[in-house]
Order: sequence, then C-alpha cells, then structure tokens
Amino acid sequence: MDYAAIKKAAEEYGPAMTKFLRDMIAIPSESCEEKGVVYRIKEEMEKLGYDKVEIDGLGNVIGWMGEGDKIIAIDSHIDTVGIGNINNWEQDPYKGYETDKIIYGRGGSDQEGGMASATYGAKIMKDLGLIPEGYKIMVVGSVQEEDCDGMCWQYIYNVDKIVPEFVISTEPTDGGIYRGHRGRMEIRVDVKGVSCHGSAPERGDNAIYKMADILQDVRALNENPADDSVEIKGLVKMLDPKYNSEHYEDARFLGRGTCTTSQIFYTSPSRCAVADSCAISIDRRMTAGETYQSCLKEIEDLPAVKKYGDDVKVSMYWYDRPAWTGEVYKTECFFPTWINKETAPHVQALIDAHHALWGDERLWADETAKAKRVGRPLTDKWTFSTNGVSIQGRYGIPCVGFGPGAESQAHAPNEITWKQDLVVCAALYAAVPMLYKPGDKTESATSFRQELTGNDIK
Repeated sequence: MDYAAIKKAAEEYGPAMTKFLRDMIAIPSESCEEKGVVYRIKEEMEKLGYDKVEIDGLGNVIGWMGEGDKIIAIDSHIDTVGIGNINNWEQDPYKGYETDKIIYGRGGSDQEGGMASATYGAKIMKDLGLIPEGYKIMVVGSVQEEDCDGMCWQYIYNVDKIVPEFVISTEPTDGGIYRGHRGRMEIRVDVKGVSCHGSAPERGDNAIYKMADILQDVRALNENPADDSVEIKGLVKMLDPKYNSEHYEDARFLGRGTCTTSQIFYTSPSRCAVADSCAISIDRRMTAGETYQSCLKEIEDLPAVKKYGDDVKVSMYWYDRPAWTGEVYKTECFFPTWINKETAPHVQALIDAHHALWGDERLWADETAKAKRVGRPLTDKWTFSTNGVSIQGRYGIPCVGFGPGAESQAHAPNEITWKQDLVVCAALYAAVPMLYKPGDKTESATSFRQELTGNDIK
C-alpha cells in the first residue's frame, strides 16, 4: 500500500474538509433537528461520487462506496447539543472562525469533524483503489446520539437490517485509538408522600424529606470506600477482584462506575403544603462486570429505599422522542458497556495504519492539543459514551474509535477542533480496510459486553 499517496491525498483534501465542516457547523443541528445538516452531507457525498446515498426512516444519512457484500462502516453522529449560555461564547457558535490550525464552533469536535474526515476518507479509498474485494464502505451520519446514544444504530440494525463486519467510530479521541468505554443508564426514583396544610406538617407525610434520606445514600454509593467500615459499599468495589473476580482487570482499564443525582422533581398542592411526591434522576456510569439489573438492585437495596418500602419505586427511563422524520423508535435508556481486546483484528488494523502513516505516538497540532495527548498511550478508551453502546454493547458488532478533536471540547463553550486532525483521520480511515485481517478473528473479540451477562434487552 502506498502510504505516501494516502497522506498526500488527505493533505490535498484538507481545505475541502475544512469548508465542509464549517458548512455543517453553520447549520444548527440539535437532536431531532438534523434535517438541514443531513441534506448538506448528502450533497457532499453526491458531489464526491459516492456510489449510493440514502436517508433512512429515522433520518440517518448513509453513503456507500464499493460493490461487495461485506461492510466496513464508519460512523459519525451529526447532532449536537445546544449552545447553553451564549454569554459564555467568545464568537458566534454557528459562524465562528478559523485560523491556520483550528476551526471554531458548535459541533467541531463533537462530532461533525468526524463526519468530514469519514466522508473524505472513503473518497480517498475510491480514488486510490483501497476498497478490498468483496467489501463495500458504509459512511453513516447518525442522528439523535446526544439524546439517546446508540438508538440510531438500533434502528440501522433492526429496521434497516444492516450488519457491518466492523465499525469505526469517529467520536473525538485526542489522537488515540479507543477500544471501549463504560456504559451508562438513566435511573428514576419516585417517592410517595401525603400532602397537608403547611401549618400542621405532622398531619402529612413529606416526600421531600424521604427523598433527602435517599439522596444521602446515593451520594454514599458513589463516594464510599468498599471496606467493612461502611454500611453502603462504594462503587469503587468493582475494581477489586473480591467483588468482581471475572472482570476487575477490564474495570480497572475502563475506570470505576459512578452515580450522581442529575435532576429532582416534586409535586405539592401549593407553597403552603407538604409535598406529596418527589422524584430524582440518577446518571449511572457502569464499568465492566455491572449490568442494568445489578445497578437497579443497588438503588433498591439502599437503606433509605428499604426504609420507605412500597412508597419508593426504582425504574429505568425510556426514550421515545420523534426523529426529524417523525419516526419514533422507543427504547430503554440503557447503554451497555463494551471493551475489545487490543489484539482484535479490527483494533489492530487501526494500530497498524497509525504506525505506518503517523508512527506509534499520538499526534498533536498545537500546544493546546499537545497538553492533552503527550504521554498518553496510543490505544486507550473514552471517558464518555458513544454509539458503540449499541453497535458492540448490544449487538456484538466489533467497534473501535479514532476521531478528530478532543473529548474536553464536547459540550463546552468555545468548542474547537484541529484542521490537522481532519487530515490525519481521513488518511487513517482510507488505509484501514486493506489492513484488516478477518482471518485473525476469534470467537469473540470482546473482553466484556453487557449483553452477554443475561440482560433482557428489548
């Protein structure tokens, strides 16, 4: 393979990728409102000579290169979060600016930069004849990830009936190759009370006071150690072989699970009455060895939850928000943990491509990027969650990540990404298919995948 030609092509497409990314940033595209950016991506793919471009029922835009039956997919979610407080931005988040090194604006790192690199990476494959015989390349601009990560791929798998050989996620990786991440779930706790006039609170049963006890226990679950000095053993216990004998090594790689109270709600007849209900949302991050059943049971077993018995209900949220097309794909707010062996062939293909093109250390474009990248291993994991929760976590389709930008820029004001990252990623994507060795696949490339632990996933 002519790696110099791949690098040259990626460099030559650099200005076009920058323009394409700036065009996408200029189109507000929060979850369920991606129509404008979907059609801009479709236009770019058609201009570049993709063999086929389609928009599925959920609104994902999918471009195809090649004629084979086997599929190598490159996924980029194209929805963004909102801009938050506009006063925290130094420039217009949708117009922004560029310098010789960076591009400024909402979605640059998270995650439309990945879409630009993927779109042109497949073009380089076609230009240089890098699509292996029997394969075709699938480039996906997926929707609603920020609302419900992985739901878009549930639709692709279950409704579109598309099952790739493996998937490259273009989520930002700070120059690293990422082979997994923690899972997450969204838990709700509801507490019942009885209202009465605030002048005689003893006549009622204050749901907020009950919830106050539960909140302290949720905090303890996150912060406590795991020794016998505490009644509630903390989530750090999953890093200990005593509590997680089969998966503690993977848990140490991914990081411990966490939980935090993210929202609180109540009902009361008035400001002069005792609250008759209270509810909280819990953001639960899960490491290897944890399942959604075990996470729900941990909350159900908290002393304060047991104390209030039938007045407390612990449940998992569901997601059913309509896509920009009007389609609804209802699913549990459960996003499974996944992790690959470093030796898995789809991971190794990216490692080999990086070594051949760019060496064995992470690259950086300026001092800001360098501060985040130097000294970190080339092969690592994400802190946040991605569409990999469905691709591999639910369905066992091998997934691996390499994408332009930085996790630290995600959801932050004054978001930036680096032009050189776009070039680096496009070149790597173009080289990967020819380096993939399907004959090296074992029965399972997965170290831990929650679906394999008996979860009754809908």
